[in-house]
Amino acid sequence: MMQYLKVTLLLSVLTMIIGLIIAFIISLIIDARITFLSPLMKIYVSFFRGTPLLAQLFLLYFGLAQVIPVLLKLSAFNAALIVLSLNSAAFMSEAIRGAIMGIDKGQMEACMSIGMTYWQAMRRIILPQAIRTAIPALSNSFINIVKSSSLAYTIGVTEMMAMAQLEAASSYRYLEAFVVIILVYWLIISVLTYMQDKLELRLNQY
Repeated sequence: MMQYLKVTLLLSVLTMIIGLIIAFIISLIIDARITFLSPLMKIYVSFFRGTPLLAQLFLLYFGLAQVIPVLLKLSAFNAALIVLSLNSAAFMSEAIRGAIMGIDKGQMEACMSIGMTYWQAMRRIILPQAIRTAIPALSNSFINIVKSSSLAYTIGVTEMMAMAQLEAASSYRYLEAFVVIILVYWLIISVLTYMQDKLELRLNQY
């Protein structure tokens, strides 16, 4: 099972990076109230936050593949990466948007008064402050991504959870297999939580 730890971590890290990029785009579009795009992004967020991740995985990998033939060539890993990224982006976009809304509106007005555009003000003044505020929530999102990645085995991704299932089925040692996998996930999350606490402590010093 430990041999496939790298698959779990790779899937989690790639999901975090891609999801974070999408989340920033979504939060900025909604905050800027861009015509047509803003309502679409709100529907996107509502869909991915309001439906089970497992159903989303099955929809893409098994359902949409029947009507979009090109998806038949999609590997299980890439399918899981796409769904996990889109799902996590919906949650992270709300964290980022909340952090942006928490910044005093007077700062945006001050930027506009000296000739900055909305996007310049966001890039130079608002976002640097908002990111610092959003880091605890984004750290929690990464922890949730690591745990959610265990669902990737349901569509055929060979990662730690999949190997736990195979080991349990082949040896009939279900207790040992699932105790081990739970302890491994617990250790990973404990390390990430420790890093999150250290990061928050460092940020609070400034």
